[in-house]
Amino acid sequence: MASGITSDDCEHYHHAARHHERAAYHYKEAAKYDEAEEHEKAPHHAYLAHGHNQHAIHHDAEAVKVHAEQCDNLATPASEQRAKRSAA
Repeated sequence: MASGITSDDCEHYHHAARHHERAAYHYKEAAKYDEAEEHEKAPHHAYLAHGHNQHAIHHDAEAVKVHAEQCDNLATPASEQRAKRSAA
């Protein structure tokens, strides 16, 4: 796949999307409990939201890293060919 997304990319993007959804849910819950002045539940949900957000960032970064590695692998043979042509 020259410029497509591979299954490894998709897996990381899928996990990132799920963690972003969970983070959004917990942020909303934290806001709801904070507004209701339920001071034990609000920080708990904020903590969970933060954790899901961190996991989402990790999966986003991994997807980018996998994609960049695949692009580098595709670019290397062409670069080598150009180097050989210019050396000849």
